[in-house]
Amino acid sequence: MSATQSLDATFAALSDPTRRAILARLASGEASVMELNEPFAMSQPAISKHLKVLERAGLVSRGKDGQRRPCRIEAQPMAEACQWLENYRQLWEANFQRLDALLEELKQHAPGVRHEGDA
Repeated sequence: MSATQSLDATFAALSDPTRRAILARLASGEASVMELNEPFAMSQPAISKHLKVLERAGLVSRGKDGQRRPCRIEAQPMAEACQWLENYRQLWEANFQRLDALLEELKQHAPGVRHEGDA
């Protein structure tokens, strides 16, 4: 899967509140499908479908522990999404700093505006 496809899959998976809740639960430790299903008013097959979306995005993996197949959260796709967002945060931060500087310059040169220290 390309980096763009991976990022698309991550954001698509995160777009659903149930999947975000599943990830929040898995952030505190691994859990079985049955344990993940407990807080939701939906069937186990419905939770399994959500888990498949999360697995395809690489956000969740399933281990094998005897008969049990615990689910665990995977950090890498989330880290990649955070890095992508960080690039845009830096862009907007730079834009806001330029705007702040411009507003400050306009205040300094605006006619009839009293500045601190003016008599």
